[in-house]
Amino acid sequence: MSIRPKNSFIFGSMKKIKVLHISEPFAAGVYNYIREICGVLDRYNQFETYVIYSPQRNGTDMQKIAKDFSSRTSLIQVPMSREISIKNDLTAIIALRKLIKEIKPDIIHLHSSKASILGRVATYFSSKAALYYTPNGYSFLRQDISNGKKKFFYGIEKWVARIFGGTTIACGDTEFLHAQKIGKSLLVRNGVHVNEISKSTKETDESSNKFTIGTMGRLSPQKNPLLFDQIAKKLPSFDFVWIGDGKLKYDLKSENITVTGWKTHQEALELVNTFDIYIQTSLWEGLPFTIIESMALSKPVLATNVVGNKDAVEHNYNGYLGETAEQFIGFIENLHSNPEQLEQFGKNSLIRAHELFDKDKNFETLIEIYSKSVS
Repeated sequence: MSIRPKNSFIFGSMKKIKVLHISEPFAAGVYNYIREICGVLDRYNQFETYVIYSPQRNGTDMQKIAKDFSSRTSLIQVPMSREISIKNDLTAIIALRKLIKEIKPDIIHLHSSKASILGRVATYFSSKAALYYTPNGYSFLRQDISNGKKKFFYGIEKWVARIFGGTTIACGDTEFLHAQKIGKSLLVRNGVHVNEISKSTKETDESSNKFTIGTMGRLSPQKNPLLFDQIAKKLPSFDFVWIGDGKLKYDLKSENITVTGWKTHQEALELVNTFDIYIQTSLWEGLPFTIIESMALSKPVLATNVVGNKDAVEHNYNGYLGETAEQFIGFIENLHSNPEQLEQFGKNSLIRAHELFDKDKNFETLIEIYSKSVS
């Protein structure tokens, strides 16, 4: 367990509001969500921010973490396992309980299903803080587990909410619909700096000789690279690009696919800006930042019709939602042969990003929720 010291700040007579984030995963979408919230909280002197995270999940990048968070956020490591383990979970709860007593937060915001259980149990015995929880993709919506496990995870969500309380802050519209069936809930959509992304990337815009379809993310079962590969094989005259890496890298076998490996955030955005179409083949999501960022770059988006994706993509407005390789192939061929529609979908993506996924507007709502909970 390690704590990065905070700088001291002078707030005058204003009482500081201590916000504690707890997350089991600290990579991909959950990481981006917490990073963005902390970046917004940095603007307000009345907030003092802490993040407890587990360093054990694959994809956790310690060097990236050190660069992405300012000295105004205290970063604390507590090992937590994704899978159920009585020994490991009890150890984590004891560690969390001790830290909560030490920090004395006014607000505790839990992220991911596992952290919601460990954090709620630890908080129940050691704090009167306002309690919030953002699933960033409910476990019971995963497509890589049996129906029996889905029912089990759904039951846990309902049981934990009923026993330990708290308010769910859903990151997307469909997640919000599920949250309302489980307990008290609010909606604060994920968001990005739409204006900054759209302006900065126009300067690096490049054209390709070939029509290019691409995506970014971890090469994991959730992202369904097999579907991506099937689509690419049927369209050999087009270029396909996957920005990222992971254990399923070798599932991408089609010769017209380029796997770039991991890039910096800016490098990734510059690559996405060269795509003609952004595609998301995932099996489940919370509300993917990758799609929102591609929309801010005025890209038409093709995505699987699952939770998260369908909250960002409006079918036949800024892209298409599909389920099979044949559907996606048809979408790509249609847009390739209709450049005016391709351009209009891209313009609509930017409009939709401004309307629904502007970080400043959305996270201002979160700030209001935090502030009201301690007023």
